[in-house]
Amino acid sequence: MKQVLVVDDSPVIRKVARRILEGLHFRTSEAADGKAALAECEKAMPDAILLDWNMPEMDGFEFLCALRKMPGGATPKVVFCTTENEVGHIARAMHAGADEYIMKPFDQNIVRSKFEEIGLV
Repeated sequence: MKQVLVVDDSPVIRKVARRILEGLHFRTSEAADGKAALAECEKAMPDAILLDWNMPEMDGFEFLCALRKMPGGATPKVVFCTTENEVGHIARAMHAGADEYIMKPFDQNIVRSKFEEIGLV
């Protein structure tokens, strides 16, 4: 069973994402910001990361840049989950190493579709 780390400062978003992902037969873990997510990745690198952009402490972009520099950090598939819809914003995330992105609010069909696109479903 593949492991997905859900990184979002909203407990509600983490709970919704966790239910969707567990319904798709993933094991899940959570982090409330980029710093906590890096600590989780140091313990055990997940197969995928559902990553919010706007968070305190360390935002999603900073986390992604740090992740990709870690040993094994090139491996996880990263799906940005954001309210930002500017093309430049999305392009910046993809250039930094994101594999896909989804817009909030999201539902099971959207998550399934994106995870299919990156080869995890």
